[in-house]
Amino acid sequence: MKKIVFAFALITSTLFSQNSDKTCEILNKINVLIQTEHIRPKPVDDSLSVFVFDNLINELDPSRNIFFQSEYEEISKKYRHNLDDLILQNDCSFLTDITTKYRNGLLRTKTVLEKIQAEPIDYNKNDTIRFYKKSFAFYLNKENLEKVWLKKLRYQILDDIVETSDNLDSIKTNFKSIEAVSKKLILTNEICRINTLLETKSKQDEKLYNFFCTYFDPHTAYFSDDSKSSFVASLSKEHLSLGMTVNLNEKNEIIVEEVDPNGPAFKTGQIKKGDQIVSVSNEKETLKVSCASLESISTMILSESNKNIVFTLKRNSGKSFEVAIEKQVMKDEENSVFSFIIGKESKIGYIKIPSFYADLDGNSRKGCADDVAREVIKLEKDDIEGLVIDLIDNGGGSMEEAIKMAGMFIDYGPLSVVVDNKQEQTVINDPFRGLIYKGPIVILVNSNTASASEFFSSILQDYNRALLLGSTTLGKATMQTILSLDEEKNTDFLKITINKFYRVTGKSHQYVGVTPDVILPEFYEDVYQKESDFPTAIKNDSIKPFLKYRTYVKRNLITKIATNSTIRLADNYYFNDIKKINQKIDKLVNVPKSEVLMTLDAVFEQKKRISALWTEIHTFNDDNNPLDVYNSTVNQFLLGVYPTEKTMNQYQIDNLKTNPYLNEAVNIITEFNGSK
Repeated sequence: MKKIVFAFALITSTLFSQNSDKTCEILNKINVLIQTEHIRPKPVDDSLSVFVFDNLINELDPSRNIFFQSEYEEISKKYRHNLDDLILQNDCSFLTDITTKYRNGLLRTKTVLEKIQAEPIDYNKNDTIRFYKKSFAFYLNKENLEKVWLKKLRYQILDDIVETSDNLDSIKTNFKSIEAVSKKLILTNEICRINTLLETKSKQDEKLYNFFCTYFDPHTAYFSDDSKSSFVASLSKEHLSLGMTVNLNEKNEIIVEEVDPNGPAFKTGQIKKGDQIVSVSNEKETLKVSCASLESISTMILSESNKNIVFTLKRNSGKSFEVAIEKQVMKDEENSVFSFIIGKESKIGYIKIPSFYADLDGNSRKGCADDVAREVIKLEKDDIEGLVIDLIDNGGGSMEEAIKMAGMFIDYGPLSVVVDNKQEQTVINDPFRGLIYKGPIVILVNSNTASASEFFSSILQDYNRALLLGSTTLGKATMQTILSLDEEKNTDFLKITINKFYRVTGKSHQYVGVTPDVILPEFYEDVYQKESDFPTAIKNDSIKPFLKYRTYVKRNLITKIATNSTIRLADNYYFNDIKKINQKIDKLVNVPKSEVLMTLDAVFEQKKRISALWTEIHTFNDDNNPLDVYNSTVNQFLLGVYPTEKTMNQYQIDNLKTNPYLNEAVNIITEFNGSK
């Protein structure tokens, strides 16, 4: 018997050693590429070790209820300042050591949860709970393990109970029956989540690779072959799709929101709007929605490698049924350029650019820039007197498309200066002579306008070719490329930051964002994550200006119109109310929370305050006179040819009619035309 046990231990050790070798092999290949190609390589030292270790531990145990304090102190002492040395020595067994302790923590947590599940909970005991925005110290030990989890679950159950009704008296009257349902739901989901973590094949190595990468900057990342394919597909407006959209309801259930009549989901004849998704399978593994993370479910559904998906659905709380769907290549309507005309007497063109998607095959004119050109031509047939380009929530995409598009709106000249890790400067020039449109332009931007969008908008701002309106953008002025870690295997890849780009003025918006000419508030602006919020983000700098370029109007005219706009909007109730609501959101999200009493009354009162804020946000409307929004003559004709697009078209029109940012953009263009 001893011989068998010894043999098993030896085999296990050998397997761990093989995995450790592969992990270190990939990490060292990543490091070689970073040290030679990255715009700002840093040494692999104790600073990297601390960063990677802390992030890995925070990822595994963000709520500090899995690892004992003694376990954390043990692995911290062994590895927190030594990961750099171990990686360079090709010894990555630390990952096995950490994940083994993590697995042990999950197993004992499961035992505690099963015990709590079988016993009644005392809701009359005096206790409080505090919520932390950032990670806090490890404090868990064997003696307080059950107490910590009991407190967490007690709050979750009370929180679930108060969601059942807006009438506190009714909840109290029916507390016993409601509590039984909520307790069963919460405990079942927690145990299921633990089981999922225990059963799922470990992906801790990929997390380790990415924490290693993000030490150098937030945008350098490891890609497996599958994740690389999905990322590349995201840059296209056509990709494998199920032909349906889903959403979360108030119970955190995933519900089918829309089914595209042209898509594979509709063609099954079995899926309807409102169906609840119970589980998702890729024929290799199945994820239950109730206990798997939204990230893992989303990854399974969107992955390009998962061409066949099996859904378990439930309709109207009835019997569950399975539907198998094979994805097909579809046009992503929400990721495609579209246009409208605003106003009858003075016609203003409007173009929405959701992202800078590209023609990845290079065989057709399906890129963002060509689509914008087509929409401009359509609008000009109706004699527009100005153009609004909407880049709100445009997270970027293809820099080639951004360069092409910038060249369409200026006649000629330099667009940007690109600097590599050798500090060599390369000028990007306008690839085309001439302009596709000569009239005034307003560009709408916000906190989520990023990367290629910032590149494009900053060029038109520096050339005085457009006035920017909105809030300060994200602040990303770096470029990435995807390189293979091993060209023979071609299974592991690195998205790596290789360049910084600078404006024609020599300045950069890296870290600080592009500042609009007219600054307007937006919902959640203090909550959105900016480039400057990432601890390893590349800081802002500038280069000595040396480029010559011709601006289109004098800067003082842009300044005058921007000043008039700011004065005009100073007393605007809509934007002033957004500022007031943002203060409440900031207090709710960013201000450290006071302790909450663990009573039904206190949790109900907390829910009431939060619900009131969300109601205030969701029911917030603009009472300005609605804009006259309609299709260009060409697009109206095309809708007759493709009637299935009418629903989306009407939805887009309805959203624009009361858009206050668009309303002010129209005012600015009208003033600009009047000043000529």
